[in-house]
Amino acid sequence: MLRACGGASPAAAAAAVPALVRARLAKQASSAAHAAATATASASSSLSALGEVAAGRKGLARVVLKKGKTQIFRDGSPMVYSGAIDRIIGRPPPKTGDVVLVADGAEKPIGWGLYNSVSMFCVRLMQLEEEAKRDPTCALNMERLLEARILSAVDLRRSLGLPSVHTNAYRLINSEGDRLSGLIVDIFADVAVVASSAAWVEKYRHEIQFLVNKVSDVNHIKWRSSTDILKEEGLDVSEQKDPESSSHCGTVEVMENDVLYLVSLEGQKTGFYADQRENRHFISTLSKDQRVLDLCCYSGGFALNAAKGGANNVIGIDSSASALDLANKNIILNKLDTQRISFVKEDATAFMKGAISRNEVWDLVILDPPKLAPRKKVLQSASGMYRSLNALAMQVVKPGGLLMTCSCSGAMTQSGLFLRTIQGAASMTGRKVTVLRQAGAACDHPVDPAYPEGRYLSNYLLRVT
Repeated sequence: MLRACGGASPAAAAAAVPALVRARLAKQASSAAHAAATATASASSSLSALGEVAAGRKGLARVVLKKGKTQIFRDGSPMVYSGAIDRIIGRPPPKTGDVVLVADGAEKPIGWGLYNSVSMFCVRLMQLEEEAKRDPTCALNMERLLEARILSAVDLRRSLGLPSVHTNAYRLINSEGDRLSGLIVDIFADVAVVASSAAWVEKYRHEIQFLVNKVSDVNHIKWRSSTDILKEEGLDVSEQKDPESSSHCGTVEVMENDVLYLVSLEGQKTGFYADQRENRHFISTLSKDQRVLDLCCYSGGFALNAAKGGANNVIGIDSSASALDLANKNIILNKLDTQRISFVKEDATAFMKGAISRNEVWDLVILDPPKLAPRKKVLQSASGMYRSLNALAMQVVKPGGLLMTCSCSGAMTQSGLFLRTIQGAASMTGRKVTVLRQAGAACDHPVDPAYPEGRYLSNYLLRVT
């Protein structure tokens, strides 16, 4: 073996190294090992809760957001729209209904949700990173999350006193307000009506039915798919047979604040507007000895409460024969005097114009029209319709009387234009209005402040002079 000039053998060289130097080298090696171990531990601790769970999931796609688009979703907005997405990492690409991670521009997870390849809302966020850190049991597990959210919704309603001996019609799950975007469940006595407006809800139908069936007093489930909305989600359920939906059909009798109603399980929306419960009850406290007019009355909710509250005379107006059939049955159900309460099939606008021509006025008028502004793009034309309806309604209120006017159009409520529209109606008719009360949906219709689009109902009580 060739050696460098004057060089020693490796063994001799090692022997020649002073003991102190060897000790220093050993210490440095130990420090390096410790630093490496610390770095590894630090990297492990910095790994996100969702990242750790995702590490064991093969084929999990990652939806990466554009720069500047992350904070709104970190703050809790549940609807990730296509314009916020930079890229999707994963092969094969995710399919509608698949669980996906949602990540910031650095590909660090901020949450997870359910993907839709067709909808303008590509992901409905279900859980955020911070939530997964606090409770990892539901991370990337839709079945467990569903169970947790539905149990939470049940507990919330129980804390609100629902159901009770006075009320057994209420909303159990309010879509984004209960962190289950696209799912609504209303309870009517022993029947649960499920309204589905998202592809993921259809995918997890069996799990949802199983969990809702476990809610106490629920014996039947009626599944109602929102056909038009689901088409936008890429699903055509128009010809889908429904063999598993409840055997319960027709109508169900419910109670709300001691007022009895027949609810049609084939009626509008889920069959009954539980959102107006507190506003209907308030009308009962204002009605004693009053003449009351309920416009667009549907099955008579406000009118029945007015009669129960002691009104001298109540008339309800609606253009739907099937709705008025329920309303008239509700008169009998509540054992009310048909000389004091009645319903008329007529267009509300035509009725008000006729009343104005006869100089007929009421002490208390309720105007609760159907949704006139389903989308923002029709808000301007809808504002004109609301203004015209309210102008007519003000003219059938006696001077100094009360008008409760409503809008269930989310676009109108969120725009903040409804009160301005009401003021415009007052100006048109030369009347003066004063706001006495402002309200929205009942407390079993929670709203997530991170998703203000969930706020849709406006209800104003006005004094009209």
